[in-house]
Amino acid sequence: MQILIVEDERRLADVLSRALKEAGYNTDVSYDVPSAIDKLDIQPYDLVLLDRLLPGHADGGLAVCRHLRSAGNGTPVLMLTAMDTTEQRVSGLDSGADDYLVKPFDMNELLARIRALLRRGNKLDPPVLRCGDLTLDPATKQACLKKRPVALTAREYALLEYFMRNQGRVLSQTELLEHVWDYNYDGLSNVVETYVRYLRRKLAPTGVPTKFIQTVRGMGYVMKDC
Repeated sequence: MQILIVEDERRLADVLSRALKEAGYNTDVSYDVPSAIDKLDIQPYDLVLLDRLLPGHADGGLAVCRHLRSAGNGTPVLMLTAMDTTEQRVSGLDSGADDYLVKPFDMNELLARIRALLRRGNKLDPPVLRCGDLTLDPATKQACLKKRPVALTAREYALLEYFMRNQGRVLSQTELLEHVWDYNYDGLSNVVETYVRYLRRKLAPTGVPTKFIQTVRGMGYVMKDC
């Protein structure tokens, strides 16, 4: 599950990114309107956390919302702002935001609102990811192999989801670290290898080697149904 955080307060953006990653989401961050629009134009996201007051455009976050909706993009948008008048809320919702949360907010409430929006989903995107007889439902965070649930930790889920959203593409350890762990992750690089091993075991309950995640020597890993 990929979330774009658009927040010009870098400390808050970092706190949000860490909290969402701990909850099992992948995150990208933009600090102004132009960079947010650039990211949204080239990569699909499952949800956007959008600050109301942003540099780069006179209308701030409203401009990002309008850009999304004018392009026919139904990605859920949760607007974050310190502006708390009825008029300001209405203008945010009228620009295309799906929900509105006033700063300062409780992180548990933020995560609950994110889950609620993700359950509604983006009607433009398929709700369930598939790779052969393996399925993953981003709304419920449930993976199933041959229709049987697979128990995953939050980090295992995030890694599997990134693989399933990038099927057929070779993913380096560096890319996986950046998208599934913190950009500034201080651990050893073999954390990716360790978690890939965990996933392979859980996706091969009978002991037969998994066919889903394959090692590409000297390059990384690729997920495909073969």
